[in-house]
Amino acid sequence: MTSLSNDVLLESRGLTVRFGGLFALNELNIDVHNGEVLGLIGPNGSGKTTFLNVISGVYSASAGKILLGDIDITREKAHNISSYGLSRTFQRSRLCLSLSVFDNIALGAQRTLNNGLWHNIVQRKAFAAEARKIAEEARELLRVFNTALPDKLFDPAISLGMIDRRRVEICRALIGKPKLVLLDEPSAGMTHDETDQVVDEILGIRKSLGGLTIIIVEHEMGLIERVTDRCVVLNYGKKICEGKFRDVAADPVVREAYLGQA
Repeated sequence: MTSLSNDVLLESRGLTVRFGGLFALNELNIDVHNGEVLGLIGPNGSGKTTFLNVISGVYSASAGKILLGDIDITREKAHNISSYGLSRTFQRSRLCLSLSVFDNIALGAQRTLNNGLWHNIVQRKAFAAEARKIAEEARELLRVFNTALPDKLFDPAISLGMIDRRRVEICRALIGKPKLVLLDEPSAGMTHDETDQVVDEILGIRKSLGGLTIIIVEHEMGLIERVTDRCVVLNYGKKICEGKFRDVAADPVVREAYLGQA
């Protein structure tokens, strides 16, 4: 199987995930284009997070194919998929709260680190130089979110508020210079004002990094409307609509899926 277009970064074909007799995803076909922000929306239980989990290697596909560029990642383990340039955040915070902000962000840099045994044991000066480089890159990312955050780089993550913890998680997803970033409900646990801030920051990150491809799952439709180029709507594991947000939001099939009536 080959990629349909040089413009397509990720594609799923006939992607199916079954849990017993339940189809969480049912023959799902999705293309994600280079440089776009794709919103994945739909009612609770529609398969949005399952899609993120299967393309990132957390779950295994029951059937179908997933390509990241020209690489078939359908049966790959999560750490291999990460090494190919895919990173993500999760609905619930997965920071190691006892570790520093730097340590948490550095965990996302494994793709770009020379972390072989010989390097770590013998090339200690080179390893220290890499750590300094990661620290500087982490400061630059944090500065996009909050100009005060770089000064907290070596503070324990537990000392941060919810919005700053979410910012650190996004920085961890970005530090390894991925091709594709998956954001799973980045506004979870935040107030409306904090969500507005995160929207502005995601837009700022996208502008500063230029060409970053993002898939975002989010229930806050104001965020989806502002940050996405295109949306795919799922219901019961199937794609029921795709297009610009304003078009899918007005689609009778989508309205029925959300509201139970057209």
